[in-house]
Amino acid sequence: MIHALAAKTPKGALERFDYDPGTLGDDQVEVAISHCGICHSDLSMLDNEWGMTKYPLVPGHEGIGTISAVGKNVKARRVGEKVGVGWFSGSCLSCLSCMSGDQNLCATAEGTIVGRHGAFADRVRCQWAWATPLPAGIDEAKAGPLFCGGITVFNPIVQLGISPLARVGVVGIGGLGHLALQFLNHWGCEVYAFTSSPGKAKEAKALGAHEAVDSTSDAGLAGVKGRLDFILITANVDLNWQAYIDALAPKGKLHFVGAVLNPVPVAVFPLLVGQKSVSASPLGSPATASRMLEFCARHKIEAIAEGFKMSEANKAVAHLRSGKARYRVVLSNDLG
Repeated sequence: MIHALAAKTPKGALERFDYDPGTLGDDQVEVAISHCGICHSDLSMLDNEWGMTKYPLVPGHEGIGTISAVGKNVKARRVGEKVGVGWFSGSCLSCLSCMSGDQNLCATAEGTIVGRHGAFADRVRCQWAWATPLPAGIDEAKAGPLFCGGITVFNPIVQLGISPLARVGVVGIGGLGHLALQFLNHWGCEVYAFTSSPGKAKEAKALGAHEAVDSTSDAGLAGVKGRLDFILITANVDLNWQAYIDALAPKGKLHFVGAVLNPVPVAVFPLLVGQKSVSASPLGSPATASRMLEFCARHKIEAIAEGFKMSEANKAVAHLRSGKARYRVVLSNDLG
């Protein structure tokens, strides 16, 4: 029996929920959870904001723990290994995307909290390939956010071939953005932090930004016109998109990882004359997640996180909803 916390209705409180997971799949591992981060995607799923939530919902897709059982066909994982489980819990491993190393783009990829139960629990299951081992030097109490926020912002750095000589911007210095600043600084880039909060400018520089720009100021945006090779949008709000496109240097890339819900108006001609591009990406593949963890261990990169007990999950969710979290929230398992 797995002991978990679940919401039974949209925006409902998390309540104790015990369930029988059945027989462990041949290619699955079961992970005894020690910690689990809370992400805004958990809130979106709790609220059925994306119209795909099934209740009761056990949230949690930033799970950290120890493999407690393995299926008979599991490769390269063993009982007792420390691993993390992120947004994806499985993929077909046979389609063109999977065979090309882009398992995160598999058309039938399984989400850890989409139609199944997640890691607000004492145990969670996933396909073995999606249980990523933690290298030495990674603090398991802070590792959870790397498996969603971290890989979300690390993946485009790799996929788009961002040069260490590049001038880059990060828009939105929150759960994703504070990790992006660290990654890009250690990547070797000249980093600009765009934030609407004056109080975060000093924090952004401590995290790796060389300059801070007021994201709501037309004058501030005009001051970086034509300078940036890459701008990473981690925010999910409407902004002056043309001003950000204007901030791009020739061949610059405006890249979205924040789930902006409204259409983004883009004029083609300014893109065409500067050979600029607008793109977006989801989380990364297992291999990219593994490389990210190696990078974090090497450069001592970690999430700034506030801790709560898993039994305090409703309090933790309310804290995240309030916008007061700095910068991530992590639950430690006390269910039994």
